[in-house]
Amino acid sequence: MTHEADSWTEEKRSAYLYRVVATAETGTARQALFNELAHEAEKQAAIWERHARTAGRAVPEQFIPDLRTRIVAALVRRLGVRPLRGVLVAMKVRGMSLYTSAVHGHALPHSVEEIGRRHRGVESGGNLRAAVFGVNDGLISNASLILGIAGAIADNQIILLSGAAGLIAGAFSMAAGEYVSVRSQREMYEYQIGLEREELEHYPEAEAEELALIYEARGHARDEAVAMAKNLIADPEKALATLAREELGLNPEELGSPWGAALFSFFSFAVGAAIPLLPFLLVAGSASLAAAVVATGVALFAVGATLSLFTGRSALFSGLRMLAIGAAAGGFTYLIGKLLGVTLA
Repeated sequence: MTHEADSWTEEKRSAYLYRVVATAETGTARQALFNELAHEAEKQAAIWERHARTAGRAVPEQFIPDLRTRIVAALVRRLGVRPLRGVLVAMKVRGMSLYTSAVHGHALPHSVEEIGRRHRGVESGGNLRAAVFGVNDGLISNASLILGIAGAIADNQIILLSGAAGLIAGAFSMAAGEYVSVRSQREMYEYQIGLEREELEHYPEAEAEELALIYEARGHARDEAVAMAKNLIADPEKALATLAREELGLNPEELGSPWGAALFSFFSFAVGAAIPLLPFLLVAGSASLAAAVVATGVALFAVGATLSLFTGRSALFSGLRMLAIGAAAGGFTYLIGKLLGVTLA
């Protein structure tokens, strides 16, 4: 297919999915928005068709949804829009920011500089939260592994070797998973922002209209929404960032480096996994297992108490809850190890 034909297909597919989403939103204020967005997508498809004909190239006589599009449409009809938000974003369906926040309570920004201000700081504790969860994952998984091995065999060297293997394997697994997750997210963002940049170049008025429709769907006056959208489109770079947030529900400021995320995940998991392992390096004999249990318990309580910063719950309650969860996981694996040790002996 030619570039024009590909772009025509993209817009036709978007229009098709907009109508599916509009049907799923029947009876809500969003229905009219997505019907309007379908109409705008059809107009943009017509623009690409004219470009193709001017260049002497052909586009398909009619749009036939591919298998992926039909599957997504069927899932939207069955499950609703919100669970499919990420998939719809990837398929160039705009307006998904309406499903990510309580947008009707937000005041419309009145200058380009204000755009995105309400998005900043939402994830300001994101790194700390990620670190706490990474430590918690390493702590519970490796403590459970160590207790399972200790239940099966009372050999500190084997327990130490198993715990070290669990730390290394778990840390690399977490790092690989985080790398793939962030890399995939960034690739989707880069693809979508590339489409937005191209659309801004070819039909900025249509992009302004889409943005105005989204603001209008949030309860703002038509004239105000149109004026704000036109003001944004006048600054291409600000417009790109705003379109990513408002049309796609993406926040460019939240997309970090895949390698940075992988290393951060690796080390936070390793720190947690090292806590139940260290007593077997520092304490001799059977006392090492008791020391590992105590160290793990203290760390679990500390992690739970730290998580109360994000949940607003009591630090004591959160700490005890995390301690109970860790104790249950460790207790079960110890019993399973004990049973396997007896069976295999």
